[in-house]
Amino acid sequence: MLCSPLSFGIISSHRYLFSLMDSEGENYSVQLNSATDGDIRQTASYSAVQQTLFLIHSDDVTLKVQAAKEIRRLTKTSQRYRRHFSNAVKPLVDMLRYDSFESNEAALLALLNLAVKDEGNKINTIEAGALEPIIGFLQSENATLQDHATASLLTLSASPATKPIISASGVFPLLVEIVRHGSSQAKADAVMALSNLSTFQDNLLLILQAQPIPSTVSLLKSCKKSSKTTERCTALIESLMCYEEGRNSLISEDGGVLAVVEVLESGSAQSREHAVGALLTMCQSDRSKYREPILREGVIPGLLELTVQGTAKSRTKAQTLLRLLRDTPYPRSELEPDTLENIVSNLISQIDCEEQSGKAKEMLAEMVQVSMEQSLRHLQQRALVCTPADLCVPSCVSKITLK
Repeated sequence: MLCSPLSFGIISSHRYLFSLMDSEGENYSVQLNSATDGDIRQTASYSAVQQTLFLIHSDDVTLKVQAAKEIRRLTKTSQRYRRHFSNAVKPLVDMLRYDSFESNEAALLALLNLAVKDEGNKINTIEAGALEPIIGFLQSENATLQDHATASLLTLSASPATKPIISASGVFPLLVEIVRHGSSQAKADAVMALSNLSTFQDNLLLILQAQPIPSTVSLLKSCKKSSKTTERCTALIESLMCYEEGRNSLISEDGGVLAVVEVLESGSAQSREHAVGALLTMCQSDRSKYREPILREGVIPGLLELTVQGTAKSRTKAQTLLRLLRDTPYPRSELEPDTLENIVSNLISQIDCEEQSGKAKEMLAEMVQVSMEQSLRHLQQRALVCTPADLCVPSCVSKITLK
């Protein structure tokens, strides 16, 4: 006997009644005795999945929409339900082609939740043909569908397997247009999707052709420096600085370099790492061309702070950039050692702005103090494990005085 969706009813704490419908539409009931709480929950869960899968495969559009909404609800926070509903991907993708806003929205949101943290569902969604209608929604005059489609692309673009397929669809100009004119959430999702896709090396030139720098800089200026959006904006900019077209675009954009410097000063640890990486890539590519535009935006205090408080990568990049920013990136003579303190002192003497110079001097003093404290701790640690004869104490300690 073929059964369709079932309903589940509690008779008592030990007896459960299942009401099912057979292939000819006749109702019948099955009673189970002595079910445990675990059995109850498991059976109820299985019941909900089976009934919803039956509805999503039906020919009734109203029932399909109801099922899509239920899939969205159940998969919102449950990885287990995402696996259970993997067979719903194809009918949900079919619903994206219906001429119905309600069907489109319900299917988009269900597919979005199914793909979150589920590599298999991401791939299945692309293979089922979802990319074409989703890209169509990016161009929709309906802002809600556009927002949902952008969020869907963000989720799908997180998979290494889907990146080449998404890239081949010609989606980059549409994503850049959303960064420029979309809703605030769509802008954030679009730039994150571009950042995801930029990690696939072959995509960088395709992204550059869509001219993303102006809209990305504009978004960077408007969002909180500690936000995830800022992190993705600076990650995307850092990747694009590998190409002359990207560097020229950032320099020519009003406030472009300054926006990156501001992230370097007050962004999250990861954002600051991307920001200093972008500026370093620029200076390494053509020091004579980019040194002055970077210095002009008052980057020295932020770089000094990174040498003290940044991540390991940030500290290394900041020190390298400081060397490139001084008059000459090479030691002047054997009488003047190529120490970071000397490099920075040289840079401070070139700063015209009194406020920036003051900040730089304060940071240099802190940097020297931290360096001395670290050296002292190192000597104290060695003293605990070495004999006096093993210790090599410097005959003198140099001290920098800033005026």
